[in-house]
Amino acid sequence: MAAIQIVNVEKSYKSLRALGGVSFAIEEGEFFGLLGPNGAGKTTLISIIAGLNRADSGSVAIQGYDVVRDYREARRRLGVVPQELVFDPFFTVRETLRMQSGYFGLKKNDAWIDEVMFNLDLTSKADANMRSLSGGMKRRVLVAQALVHKPPVIVLDEPTAGVDVELRQTLWKFIARLNREGHTVVLTTHYLEEAQALCNRVAMLKAGEVVALDATSALIRRISGSQLVVKLAPNALPDSLKPLQSHADQPQVAEDQFILRINDYADVEPILATLRESGARIEDMHLQQADLEDVFLQIMESGK
Repeated sequence: MAAIQIVNVEKSYKSLRALGGVSFAIEEGEFFGLLGPNGAGKTTLISIIAGLNRADSGSVAIQGYDVVRDYREARRRLGVVPQELVFDPFFTVRETLRMQSGYFGLKKNDAWIDEVMFNLDLTSKADANMRSLSGGMKRRVLVAQALVHKPPVIVLDEPTAGVDVELRQTLWKFIARLNREGHTVVLTTHYLEEAQALCNRVAMLKAGEVVALDATSALIRRISGSQLVVKLAPNALPDSLKPLQSHADQPQVAEDQFILRINDYADVEPILATLRESGARIEDMHLQQADLEDVFLQIMESGK
């Protein structure tokens, strides 16, 4: 049984199609990345998963419980960290977490609340009023609220947007621990280096459709290949090499420096031969492994 099963989900807002038949499954214990540019449909999909929005058609189930028909059981198994900072200004951190526990019928939950606050460096702020906290501290409380009922499935919607490095490290250390203990984690983020480091598998959305779904390492190997970075002594790149550029609109990363995409080391020699024939003089050259950002840009440009 999948932790989250999404089947042919469609959602439109008048003439705007937010999701166009999205289907995939997230397995138990995965650390899964949901990536895409602004407007791709990520937040709409998360709202449907969380039961905050209803799909026009299709279905979503959390550990086998439909989010519409079995919403109580589905919601009990899910913890969602929203992108927006939403909080009640009249309560302390501890009171906020106790109330959140009460929504799930948990009356004696202080031991877990203390552990969550400790792991998110909130202990010193336990009795502070929510309105007195910095943005980063409020973000930590949102994470704590999502985890207060020990949900087996955790959804993080841009959890580190606009926060400091310390919070990122604290958050990922705790979330990685929960994942090792068996919790399923779904992450949306614009920090693709985070997704590459944390996620075992990723889905990429574009215009409401899944345009890539695979293991992170497989996507990097299969789709993007490697890059040859070449710096030329004042020369233009020969026209015959331009089809190999990794980004047609941005072939240069610095003056006289070019990035060429290669799929195999055997591609290097023809490039060098072309440069020699053109009279270009190489000042510097190195190979670099493509990363998830390269994959993301390539897929978003091609739509495939």
